[in-house]
Amino acid sequence: MKVEEILAMLIRFPSVVGKPNDAIVDWISTYGQAAGAKATVLPGPEGDRANLLITAGPHNVPGYILSGHMDVVPAGEAGWKTDPFQLRQDGKRLCGRGTTDMKGFLACALAALPKLAASNLQRPVHLAFSYDEEAGCRGVPHLLAALPDLCAKPLGAIIGEPSRMQAVRAHKGKAAARLDVVGHSGHSSRPDLGLNAVHAMANVIAQAVVYGRSLEQGPFDDNFEPPYSSLQFGVVSGGQAVNIIPDRCTADIEVRAISGVSPRLLLKEVKEQLFALRERGYEVVWHELSAYPALSLPREAKLAMLMVELTGKETLPAVSYGTEAGLYQQAGIDAIICGPGDISRAHRPNEYIELDELKACQKMIEDLGARLAA
Repeated sequence: MKVEEILAMLIRFPSVVGKPNDAIVDWISTYGQAAGAKATVLPGPEGDRANLLITAGPHNVPGYILSGHMDVVPAGEAGWKTDPFQLRQDGKRLCGRGTTDMKGFLACALAALPKLAASNLQRPVHLAFSYDEEAGCRGVPHLLAALPDLCAKPLGAIIGEPSRMQAVRAHKGKAAARLDVVGHSGHSSRPDLGLNAVHAMANVIAQAVVYGRSLEQGPFDDNFEPPYSSLQFGVVSGGQAVNIIPDRCTADIEVRAISGVSPRLLLKEVKEQLFALRERGYEVVWHELSAYPALSLPREAKLAMLMVELTGKETLPAVSYGTEAGLYQQAGIDAIICGPGDISRAHRPNEYIELDELKACQKMIEDLGARLAA
């Protein structure tokens, strides 16, 4: 199948983050086996979602991983010209949810797979496709935990997030959490008889915002914009009516951490502020929503130099968005970002990728295979 035909098939699966993904996993697994590769389905603890590992070549020697996620963000935003889950061609543009982020890369890897499987690979190429990346890289840790039983430790991982086919060596880490505060309800005319959860949360938020501003004082990494770690609250909800003392309030917070800084540790102070409310009679809960580490690969790393040779382009020092690459690096596998498309097209109506970008990515993967077959 041509790369655009495979992409059309992948787009038809509405594999929205947080939803069951058995349909797309089954199709890719069947395709991989028909291409002559070994496909292993790795169910996640949720019970209705799975990761997938497809291997071309010998599994017992070190090779390379091509990493991508099968999930996409929802397509409910206004502005779509046609069904987002049906591929639409507009000249050289192929439009649909996930074309750039990141089913385009998956299609390129699958289009190259028959050639890889038919080659006399001395080192393997693994296609590692995960679930729920868009929820904070929730699926790939389970894949990484299973990897030692499935193959020799890989030499490196290429994470195919959209980068205009220019390899990227670093991104920030991230952690997100949901804060719950429970007080006591009552009539607003007697605030002394209630316990206002919104007021308590407001104090936590105010202290956290001050703390967040202190992060602007460093440490710094000039490869990023902004060059420091950051904090923000993105969602706050609570209360029923203005004359009812609100007994519940919820807030979602995230931090973005430069390389060398733990995202979870950045949230430690905020967590302490939340739990201090217990002394005032409130009930509180801290839910970690997601966490993944930063990526930082040296320019002189073998994987970085390999990508220069494969793409014909110098590596970029960093991007602002996050990927699964930091988790691969944390697991002891060198990782780098390189994929077709542009991140500015992702999560928007009429998301698209260009046919030439797909062909360039497929060529890069086939060239990698040719090196491993030499």
